[in-house]
This record gives sequence, C-alpha cells and structure tokens, in this order.
Amino acid sequence: MKNNQKELVMQITDRELTFHLYATQIILLTLAIIMGIFLNDDISDFTNQFAWNRQILLFGVSSGIAIVIIDLLLMKLLPAKYYDDGGINDRIFRNRSIIHIMLLAAVISVCEELLFRGIIQYHFGFFAATLIFALVHIRYWGNWFLIINIVLLSAWIGMVYEWTANLAVTMVMHFIIDFLLGLAIKFQAENQEKRRDVL
Repeated sequence: MKNNQKELVMQITDRELTFHLYATQIILLTLAIIMGIFLNDDISDFTNQFAWNRQILLFGVSSGIAIVIIDLLLMKLLPAKYYDDGGINDRIFRNRSIIHIMLLAAVISVCEELLFRGIIQYHFGFFAATLIFALVHIRYWGNWFLIINIVLLSAWIGMVYEWTANLAVTMVMHFIIDFLLGLAIKFQAENQEKRRDVL
C-alpha cells in the first residue's frame, strides 16, 4: 500500500495536491455543518464549546509544543522508515511559503476539530472521535508506527477536549502541531537541497 501511495504522490502535481488538500477540508467542514444542524438543538450547543481563556495557553499551546518536541526528537532517534508516509507530508510542505503553511495549518485545525471534537466527540464520545480521526488519516495506514502515532495524538487531543470542553484549545493545539511540523519539513528539505548543491 505504501509503495502505491508513494507512486501516486509522485504522479500528481503540486497544484493537484493543493486542490485535494483544501477539497478534503471543505468536505470535513461540510460534514460538520450538516451533522451540527441535525444533532445540535440550537446554535448554543456549538458556541458554548468556545472559550477564549487561559486554557488555550495552559493546555493548547503547551501541549502543541510538547508534541512537536517529542515528534522531532523521535524523528532524530528512530530510523527514517518509522516516519515514512509515502512522501505526502514532504510534498505538502517542502515548497510552500511560511504564510501558506500557516494558512494550511489553520484550515486543517479548524475543519478537523470542528468535526472530530465539536461534533463527533461532543455527541458520540471520546472513543468514536479518536477512532474516526485515526481512520480518516488514511495516508498513515501503511506504517504501524504512524498509525500508533496518530491514534495517540487523537487520544491526547480528545482528552484535552474532555478536560477543557473548549474547541478553541484543541484548534490552537492542532494548529501549532501542524504549523511547526510543517515548518520543520520545509526547512529540513531546504537544508538537504543546500547540502546537495555544495556536493
């Protein structure tokens, strides 16, 4: 599966990849809106899940940074094959500007958290949200380490939501993780290119 995925990733253009990225997020957002209309009694069921308070710093920012640090350390310590997703993350982030990576991270964090925590976890519980979040990240299915990684990440985000009942916290955490890891991929790719140019 991983080799087929890698071949497919190499065949599509950057423009097609960008289109599919945003289209996927629009689908998740649309699902969240439709499910929200049917499952929420009124708009307050949704708006009450947001609070702009110190929980964002205490849980969202600190958890996001801690997860990124752990991931970067594991990337240094473990063989590269453990983080091999078929080249998708590399293709997503390597040639984008910092502003575009920030925009991508914002869109992904808002759309995914609205659906997985704001709708699925709110109405169907922690386990349903954790499992479905992991299942949706299909690009990781070919690698046992990445499957464990995404399940643990989803569980942690879900636990933070359970503790805070605050979607703003999970959105900020998710944004920080995607943005900082996206930057790490971009800068690592640029450093590799510079080394190749020197050789």
